[in-house]
This record gives sequence, structure tokens and C-alpha cells, in this order.
Amino acid sequence: MLTINNMMNNSFILVAILLIIGVLTTKFSSRFGLPSLVFYIIVGMFLSNFIYFDNVNLTQMFGILALVIILFEGGMQSDWKQIRKVVKPSISLATFGVLITTVVIGICAKFILNVTWLEGLLFGAIVGSTDAAAVFAVIGSKNIKRRLASTLEAESGTNDPMAVFLTIALISLIQDPDANIWITLLNFIWQMGLGVGMGLLMGKLTVWSINKINLDSSGLYPILSVGFVILTFSLTSTLNGSGFLAVYIMAVLVGNSELTFRHSIFRFNEGFAWMMQILMFILLGLLVFPNQLVDIIWQGIALSLLLMLVARPIGVFISTIKMGFTLNDKIFISSAGLKGAVPIVLATYPMIAGLENSQLLFNVVFFVVLTSALVQGASITPLANLLGLTGEKKVSSPHTLELVSMGKSASEIIEIQVKEDSTVIGETLTELKLPSDTLITAVIRGDNVVTPTGSTELIEGDIIYVLAPKSKRKQVTQVFINKVTERVDF
Repeated sequence: MLTINNMMNNSFILVAILLIIGVLTTKFSSRFGLPSLVFYIIVGMFLSNFIYFDNVNLTQMFGILALVIILFEGGMQSDWKQIRKVVKPSISLATFGVLITTVVIGICAKFILNVTWLEGLLFGAIVGSTDAAAVFAVIGSKNIKRRLASTLEAESGTNDPMAVFLTIALISLIQDPDANIWITLLNFIWQMGLGVGMGLLMGKLTVWSINKINLDSSGLYPILSVGFVILTFSLTSTLNGSGFLAVYIMAVLVGNSELTFRHSIFRFNEGFAWMMQILMFILLGLLVFPNQLVDIIWQGIALSLLLMLVARPIGVFISTIKMGFTLNDKIFISSAGLKGAVPIVLATYPMIAGLENSQLLFNVVFFVVLTSALVQGASITPLANLLGLTGEKKVSSPHTLELVSMGKSASEIIEIQVKEDSTVIGETLTELKLPSDTLITAVIRGDNVVTPTGSTELIEGDIIYVLAPKSKRKQVTQVFINKVTERVDF
């Protein structure tokens, strides 16, 4: 009994240390301009010298769960009005772009790794997609032009189904060369279609449930949202659909809808996503044995360079033909094809399937991901500045105000930003035609809190906090938007 308690305590201490180290490394990440995942992976690789860990199944399961949470958090932060403008190029990049990248780098891998054609293409499929966790973390914090940022975010959120499909299909062909390719293609169409349908259905159900169910504590709403996220992924996957696509679409719908306790949900999921990201990358780092990477250094460097400088650009340039992107735009999109957890998690599929060269593929994939994060992640901002692709500074409130209810409450505090096309610009608070039983509690202007009075005149960028009954949320928000009603319209 004492031994079990000691083991449990040691495990808890280890998890605590990993979380603390993971959080502290974000300071180094910001200072050196590198994605946080680099430091998390390095921590995991360092710990692998002291902790023996080779549980591939556990790593894959935790990795998928973490990706679901990260994808949901990133999708909620996405602006549907911006994504709607780049749906065509994003889908093209997420499908044709991934396929072209897979073929080009797969051909290179066949000769460099001295593997079969199918194994080379399998490597290409694993590293062919961009990673949502890496892209959301890096692009989301930069002042990149909105169209480019939205394209990259939407691509990373929707290209996982293609990567998963190609990976599983190629593993099946390696194990059974006589497999029917047409059935495989029909299965892909089913996965994509069901993923979209389930995402929309579960997204609307989530919004309805959050807004209609009156829970006893505001802290329960974020947990309810996470429950719906996991349910969306699980149900869709059970029906042989793309769970990742369903989660992303559901997240975009939820994030762009009117929600009760919106900030509680956003902040909780932001912190939860960070925690899952830290533990996931450290766990993936533990799965790698550094001494094995020494044996594939030149292969890894060669494939990394070919992926970044040849395969990805070819995929981007072909899949975005006549879509309104300039040469500089395409160069930037090519260089921002960050790799992260998805390729490493996908690299566990061949290991679980027991393929002959699975360990070799895993090690090279890991090397490519680390190189991509180091080189591409650090060059995002300098390259955007060099190409003249930086946009307006993102507006975000340094303050948060929300009605925290320990019991049932019929009211909430609504946060509304005055956009450039809003009809209330120049109006005073007394001129606003707000519903009865509402009260403006604060106006945030830049970094300052303006005490609201009847003569306070609204300007672009102001963030307004309004105390109102939950039933009048839509009426309140309607006052501040432009003449054409904005809504989530999928």
C-alpha cells in the first residue's frame, strides 16, 4: 500500500513539475520568437534520458484528445466573417494542397529513406498537412494580414481529415495491396460529408444548450462546452466520419454565436488547451529516444528542407491558382506550413499497425516537425515584415468583466466591440435605443476604462459592457452592429 502511494505521489509530483516547466518555457518562447512546442518537446526529450516511456497507444489516445481540445479552442477564436471570404482557397489547400505535398515529398522520401513507394507516400501523408495547434499558437498572436491569417487558420483546421484519410488508406494498402481504392475514396467522401453535417448539428445543439439551460454556477458552462466537444468527436468518429472536421466546424459556429457566459467558456478552454498542449508535446518528446535521431540526421535535414522549400510551395502554388493571391502571399503561405502534433500523432499509426519501417518513419517525422517549428516558426514575423504582409494591430480588451453567478441568474454582462462599420459611432449613450432593463456598466477605450455617462460618445474600437437580461441579448447586440444584421450563416 505504501509503495502504491509513493508511486502515485511521485506521478503527481512529475505532472506538477511538467506543467510548471511548460508554463515557464512560454517566456522563452516569446523572447526567442519560437513556438512553445519546441521547448515542450525538448523537455520531453530531456526527460526521456531518465524516464523510460514507450506506450504508443496511450500517446496516440492522449494526443487525439489534446488535438480535439486545441482544435476547439482555435476554432472558437476564428472569425467566421473572415473565414467565409477564404473558404475556397482554404479547402483547396486542405485537400489538393495536402495531396500534392504528399506526392512530392513522398517521392523524395522513397529514395532518401530507401523504403518502398507506398512507405514513401505514407511518410508524405503524415507530414503533408499543417498543424492546427502550431498555426493557431503562432499565427494567432501575430499581426498578419487578415486574409492570409484566416486562410492559414482555416486550412490547418480542415486539412486533418485529408491527412488522416491518406495515412490510414496507405497503411491499408501496405497491409493489403489488393484493397479496393474506389471504396476507399467513397469512404473519404462520407467522412468529409458527415464531418460537416455533424459539426453543424452539434454546434447548434451546443449553442442552444448553453443559452437555454440555467445552471447553478457559471463555472459549469465551460465544462458543458467541453462535454459537447468530446461528444461531437466521438459520435462522428463512431459513425465513420471525420471527428476533427466536425469539431472545427462546431467550434467556429459556437465561437461566432451569442453565448451565455462567453468569457468564462473562452478563458477556461484557452487554459485547458494550453495544459493539453504542454502535456501532449512533452509526452511526444518522451516517446523519442535522442540517440536514435543521430542515425537519421542527414535524412531528416534533407527531407525537412525539401518539404519546406519544394513540396509545400509546389502544393501551395498549384492549389491556389487564380485565387487572388500575390507572389508574396503564396511565398508566405508556403513558409507558414507549420508542422506540430498532428504529424507525430499520425506517425504512431504505422507503429500500432506493426509496419516494418514504422520506427524509422516516426523518428524522421519527429525530426521534420522539430525542424519545421525551429525554422518556420521563428521566421514567421520577420518574413511577414520583409514581404510587407503585416496587417492592422489586433484589437483586444485588456479587461474582462462578467457577471459571476453562484446561483441561478436571469441576467448577464454582454461584451460588444464597436466595429468600423457600426452605426453607433459618434452617438452618445443616451442616444442608443437599448431595450429596457439594460445598463451600460463600462466602456473600454484602449487600455483605459471610461466611466459611462449619458454624454459619453462612442468611437471605433470601443468595447462596451452591458448588463442585460439573457432573453434580450440579441436585441442588445443588434443596436451596436452595422445596418446589415451580422450572423453566423453556414
